[in-house]
Amino acid sequence: MDFPLARQYFWQEIHQPDAQIDLAKAALYIAQEEYPQLDVEEYLNALDTMAAEVREQLPNERYPLRIIQTVNRYLYDDLGFTGNTTSYYDPRNSFLNDVIERRTGIPITLSLVYLEVTKRIDFPMLGVGMPGHFLIRPNIQQMEIFVDPFNRGEVLFPEDCQEKLSQIYAQPVQLQSSFLDAVTHRQFLARMLTNLKFAYLQKEELAKALAAVERILLLFPDIPVELRDRGLLYYQLGDSKAAINDLQAYLAKVPQASDAPVIRRLLNQLGNS
Repeated sequence: MDFPLARQYFWQEIHQPDAQIDLAKAALYIAQEEYPQLDVEEYLNALDTMAAEVREQLPNERYPLRIIQTVNRYLYDDLGFTGNTTSYYDPRNSFLNDVIERRTGIPITLSLVYLEVTKRIDFPMLGVGMPGHFLIRPNIQQMEIFVDPFNRGEVLFPEDCQEKLSQIYAQPVQLQSSFLDAVTHRQFLARMLTNLKFAYLQKEELAKALAAVERILLLFPDIPVELRDRGLLYYQLGDSKAAINDLQAYLAKVPQASDAPVIRRLLNQLGNS
């Protein structure tokens, strides 16, 4: 496999049953492509240390809300984690090592820190891929509370999620039950990489955006929009042959896509070049 070493580690991590994927390791392998000298164990140990310090602060009566309050106090008051509202599209917000060091990130990476800490104190939580904003919730049947790690661990109920959704889209949006479904580990990583892709596109760092798309396609090889985006990035980077392959595959999967005429014109242009 002609991949950077970090990509090979990532590939190995995700090619096992979903529940066995170690999210922190996979996220650090994503970061390792940006930082080849990154010591994965150093940051796993940092998460272990955080969890050990939280465990020392836990109350004797470990009701879910009390555990959440303890984690919130530790992460946001003691350590100073905060949502990055000033440089939301900084790629560093998508790298777990940077989030741990800088104490700031976007919803999904702050959720990852929270998930990893609570996993280590035997209070497992799940990622919730609500449109426009990532949340987490306790892995407890019939317990409908959600935590917003981007906003200091704010505890939300479904009606609060409805309100937040309408705020995000600046118009009334009907909350569907599927919006609050837990995501798989692969879905979690794909969403992280999607954020990274857009961060690099904003900075016009096309080769790095391509690397993000390539890893999304390792997770989900047949997502049409990612095949299209990889093809377009290949085109912009001057690899016409690879661009043609991906764009043809995109049209084969979704021939009636709204952008199909544009893609066909580009393919005709590439075929005549």
